[in-house]
Amino acid sequence: MDVDALRDRARALLPREVYDYYAGGAESETTLAESTSAWLRWRLRPRILRDASTVSTATTLLGTPVALPIGVAPWALHGMAHPDGETATARGAAAADALMVVSTTATRSLGEVAAASDGPKWFQLYRVHSPAYTDELVRRAAQAGYRALVVTADLAVLGRRLRDVANDFVLPPRITMANHPRDEGGPGSTLGAALETMASWTFDDIEHFAGLTDMPVVVKGVLRADDAQRCVDAGASAVWVSTHGGRQADPAIASAHALPEVVDAVGNQVEVYVDGGVRRGSDVLTALALGARAAFVARPTIWGLAVGGAEGVREVLGELAGSLSVTMALCGVSDVTDVPADLLTTA
Repeated sequence: MDVDALRDRARALLPREVYDYYAGGAESETTLAESTSAWLRWRLRPRILRDASTVSTATTLLGTPVALPIGVAPWALHGMAHPDGETATARGAAAADALMVVSTTATRSLGEVAAASDGPKWFQLYRVHSPAYTDELVRRAAQAGYRALVVTADLAVLGRRLRDVANDFVLPPRITMANHPRDEGGPGSTLGAALETMASWTFDDIEHFAGLTDMPVVVKGVLRADDAQRCVDAGASAVWVSTHGGRQADPAIASAHALPEVVDAVGNQVEVYVDGGVRRGSDVLTALALGARAAFVARPTIWGLAVGGAEGVREVLGELAGSLSVTMALCGVSDVTDVPADLLTTA
């Protein structure tokens, strides 16, 4: 499966403003453009004469067994790509035995998505409406069976997404942010209006959410070693290196470039995840060699969802898993939980 070809097929199916919402980045889109090529800073150093006749892609993420170290990153408004929205994505992820992270700004409620499949799910959190409402949302996620809380820390304000500005983007008819209060986040809303009640998270919030339920807290949007350590000190169980799909600060350091310093700072204390421009199995193997526990993808799953619904999502994840398995065998790596750092060199 060629992800670029899949994206083009999705583009032909989607209204322009919807495609641009999914495909676009912030400001000059430099961060977005560099996210994929940044993984090519690294080159593989294949090992020979190792028995890699069979490879294992199975791992655990905060103790949850999964079939592969590739998960579905949180992304808003799946209902614009397919009528079944996040419930289809959940079924596709479950069919691939992959973990899905469900966005606060989903078009299906957290309960609906939880019930759509038995696959493992985490819940990604924005501050919605008020601290009390947000806390209640966290409790609902825990009750619905979500296994971790992903606090997105890089959205103090909405990035300047100029494609959305040019398109006067608003939520289309019948599209609603289902986890928002009933009078917010409905058709015709702008993203800015839907999220205007957000306030900046602080490290105190990490401690607060770590104590609110039994769900471990993952902090997403970490690009610096000092911030990573402060997240751990505040009670985070994992940190997630991410540029928010290139949709916030721009130009920002690519996730592939930020990952090593974050791993160096906290990788022996907590699990580290990464997203941003992951398109091939070699990107995933590179992330693992750099110390990540797993890599997450968003846009490829959106394109799969738009083209083929749940089956399209499963095929995208299956293709990435197959590409990872082949690359592992070619590099003499038999287990994703034991990828040596010396598998890499810089280009």
